[in-house]
Amino acid sequence: MSRSAHPAGPRHADVLPEGHYTAPPADLNALDPKVWAHTVTRDQDGVVSVGGIEVTRLAEEFGTPAYFVDEVDFRARARAWRTAFGHDADVFYAGKAFLSRAIVRWLHDEGLNLDVCSGGELATALSAGMPADRIAFHGNNKSEVEIRTAIEAGVGRIVLDSFQEIVRVAHIAQSLGKRQRVQIRVTVGVEAHTHEFIATAHEDQKFGIALADGQAAEAVRRALALDGLELVGIHSHIGSQIFDMAGFEVAARRVVSLLAAIRDEHGVELPEIDLGGGLGIAYTSDDDPSEPHEIAKALSEIVTRECEAAKLRTPRISVEPGRAIVGPTAFTLYEVGTIKPLDGLRTYVSVDGGMSDNIRTALYDAEYSVALVSRTSDAEPMLVRVVGKHCESGDIVVKDAFLPADLAAGDLIAVPATGAYCRSMASNYNHALRPPVVAVNDGEARVIVRRETEEDLLRLDVG
Repeated sequence: MSRSAHPAGPRHADVLPEGHYTAPPADLNALDPKVWAHTVTRDQDGVVSVGGIEVTRLAEEFGTPAYFVDEVDFRARARAWRTAFGHDADVFYAGKAFLSRAIVRWLHDEGLNLDVCSGGELATALSAGMPADRIAFHGNNKSEVEIRTAIEAGVGRIVLDSFQEIVRVAHIAQSLGKRQRVQIRVTVGVEAHTHEFIATAHEDQKFGIALADGQAAEAVRRALALDGLELVGIHSHIGSQIFDMAGFEVAARRVVSLLAAIRDEHGVELPEIDLGGGLGIAYTSDDDPSEPHEIAKALSEIVTRECEAAKLRTPRISVEPGRAIVGPTAFTLYEVGTIKPLDGLRTYVSVDGGMSDNIRTALYDAEYSVALVSRTSDAEPMLVRVVGKHCESGDIVVKDAFLPADLAAGDLIAVPATGAYCRSMASNYNHALRPPVVAVNDGEARVIVRRETEEDLLRLDVG
């Protein structure tokens, strides 16, 4: 179906001072399987489907903006991580990426454990039936109420993040007559190749206890001396959206060196090492993430080699993929509103969502892809910036991408790989209503997190 074209912006990105793309893709209708969920397809009319349901039908039933999660894809990715690491390692899904009770049930079904970092995430996990002993509790400033709730529930481990927390957890555990399994999070001085705000292992940041100046060794001494704690391992997390395994190799070497020092000083070989998460996904066709079996093989070889060199028994490895599981399984569906060409620059395409449903572009300068999904088009590509409806110039969803030059108001466009850190970081900025999360599976769609309403907003406003 032909649409009247708007005056198009430039066809090539080389006129821009910045931007991810240098040339339009060969085929605007192609859907890169690295970026889109497994069951996403496009028919001969150009209409995209997920789980066998056309997006036009999904938009009619659930409205836009909305997040659509491919349940088959989610389960397959969770299963792939579980299979890759086998029964001699633990896979903890990082709930901060996105958590709901449906997600918890899927994780339970597929044999994964769960990592939480707040009382709310813990409550969600427990309410959906995740066994407490399969839950790890993170966080740099857990409240006493959160710690008490976690210990009373019987969480499998608490990751200690400071000297104060060592004492706090031990005291609460003793007051409850329990001995809590804990790990100590150390910062190993490895700065991952990622955005500054999501690199979390160099010393100048809020997480963990520094390894370089002996603080981590002192934290171990204190944890081993307290009756309320059972120290079972060391935890390290070097950042997010990482593609290069070299950082994990350096981190593992330094953590194993700490394990060896603990053995030499205390005569104890700790049985666990958690290497965290942060493995990257494909947001654009230029991204090239590793498969779970490749990551599992590399991490296992790194730890085994370092432990053999230190004459240590190889500890049980844990990893914490969150984004790597849920990120690629979802896309956000928008309706196009205003289209504003800027001659010699680009065309601004405004949608009915924005930074309230995806803050990552504004916060992290994140890159995303976008596609016209409600029809086909053979129009020339035009360079666009997809923006939201909020009162901020930084309200950008996709910085630079190509869409057909005949794009029109009312078209549906979709941004893939939005399963992680989009709904979980969504806000009510400008009193926007947070979108629903809809799970799609084999021709059926169901809401797993409903759309907010104005009544929801007003219910919290007590006047």
